[in-house]
Amino acid sequence: MSEPLRCRIPAVSTVQVDDETSRVTRWDFPPGSETGWHRHGWAYLVVPVTDGTMTLEEPGGATREATIRAGVSYSRPPGVEHNVINGGTEPFSFVEIEFKAHPG
Repeated sequence: MSEPLRCRIPAVSTVQVDDETSRVTRWDFPPGSETGWHRHGWAYLVVPVTDGTMTLEEPGGATREATIRAGVSYSRPPGVEHNVINGGTEPFSFVEIEFKAHPG
């Protein structure tokens, strides 16, 4: 039996910088929104603008929760695959900085 279809609103991405070395994108997540499945082609750094709780769908069907705190940054290597969802009732935002010199 297949899973039922679901329809989430897209998170809002605003590219702020895109040059030869990096891409800087602000992501705004209204409640219930998602990025959609994607694979990060470059190493990246996330700078949360607001607090929030992300639901991460990962390859193989795993799902986990991750809490972000405003101003508390984290980095990830290239190759990460996931769908980021705001499953909460409050909006959240972060800035993502991708490093083009570090492909994966």
